Amino acid sequence: MPPGGRQRTSLPRVLSGLAAGSFGLVAVSLGGWWFTLAVCVIVHLGLLEFFRLAQFKGIRPATKTTLVVCQLLLLATQAASGGGERATDLAAAVLPVSGAAICGWLLLQPVTGTIADIAASIFGLFYLGFLPSHWLKLRDLTDGALTPHLIGAPWPLSPGMAFTLLAFLLIVATDIGSYVIGRRLGRHPLSPISPGKTVEGALGGVGCSVLTGAIGGLLLGWPWGGWPLGGLLGGVVAVFALVGDLTESMMKRDAGVKDSGDAIPGHGGILDRIDSYLFTPAVVFYFVTLLVPLVS
Repeated sequence: MPPGGRQRTSLPRVLSGLAAGSFGLVAVSLGGWWFTLAVCVIVHLGLLEFFRLAQFKGIRPATKTTLVVCQLLLLATQAASGGGERATDLAAAVLPVSGAAICGWLLLQPVTGTIADIAASIFGLFYLGFLPSHWLKLRDLTDGALTPHLIGAPWPLSPGMAFTLLAFLLIVATDIGSYVIGRRLGRHPLSPISPGKTVEGALGGVGCSVLTGAIGGLLLGWPWGGWPLGGLLGGVVAVFALVGDLTESMMKRDAGVKDSGDAIPGHGGILDRIDSYLFTPAVVFYFVTLLVPLVS
């Protein structure tokens, strides 16, 4: 490598990372349909990469149908926010109807779909439709009782925005802790699926996320001083972020590719950057809407 080669190689990665982070922060701040539009775009690009991986394995998923129904699922989820009971029921109906539509489409093809075709299509609907829809549900939360310390605060931070930012911070803390600790102390491989990951790195990620969650719970005013529940949330998010990361690594390994795509300079594809953000929103949403009220 020539002098300065490392810096030149890492510059696109740093710049694209900053751009992605800024885009995410602006989208979360705007909320509503702007945030929904951002999620729709990311989901669409991620689905294209997912189906590309499936096609490398000779699978023929219902690509166009799944792309459409995933967008409908996200739009219906956002429309259900504050739309009353009828809108909520409509959003809940989209998932099973979409699954049936995907199966019907594959059955009507000249070459009848296989189990693998159906499985890949339905998993795409779940992986990049149902799971990301929880980012919209999380951002739209308005119950001030879930964030007592924000009531009457001078800054315009809604409960949904606070929880969404906290979820992002927990994932980032997990990534940073895993990288720093794993790079310095990593000795024991975590999984053959991702040889670069170590047990020490995973524990470092959990520790950083627990600490970040404890601070978040304290600032939000959760019960028991805030930090026990916040730390628990941080640990759970770290585990599910790792599951998301390893799931995408498993798919790439099975497809025989290094990256899911090349959409982001220095980072690979969209899936390479959002893998940790797919399982976590559902975890955070149900944690703050079910567990926090229960212990309160």
